Amino acid sequence: MGKKERKLVANNKKAYHDYFIEETYEAGIVLTGTEIKSVRQGKVSIKESYAKIQNGEMMLFGMNISPYEQGNRYNVDPLRDRKLLLHKQEIRKLIGYTTMKGLTIVPLKMYINEEGRAKVEIGVARGKKNYDKRESIAKKDAQRDMDRKMKERY
Repeated sequence: MGKKERKLVANNKKAYHDYFIEETYEAGIVLTGTEIKSVRQGKVSIKESYAKIQNGEMMLFGMNISPYEQGNRYNVDPLRDRKLLLHKQEIRKLIGYTTMKGLTIVPLKMYINEEGRAKVEIGVARGKKNYDKRESIAKKDAQRDMDRKMKERY
């Protein structure tokens, strides 16, 4: 039997627009039973979320997991803080990054891996200035125009 592919649940395109991503990490996430059921249905938003280190643990704030419809009393707060699972040396490295000026940790993607576990890809990010954003939009438009011309040509 072949390997299952990982299923993308949530993507944070805004992070790539607002930040330069320096380095990425894969982290596990601690969820309750009804939360993982909602995640598997794709009812997740990571657009406004960010990660911070508290008491030596990596925490994810502002991530919205909609309550599971059949969850009744087992549902938890959709915006609660969630713990990310990383190795201690990775957390130490991230502490070093976040003490540097202008660097933050943002979630980039959330997916279900081959074993059925929920994972979050986090990135060490440096904020873009407005002129950087305009530059990346101009590059994207130029690439789109070139692709359109090549398509018309062939």
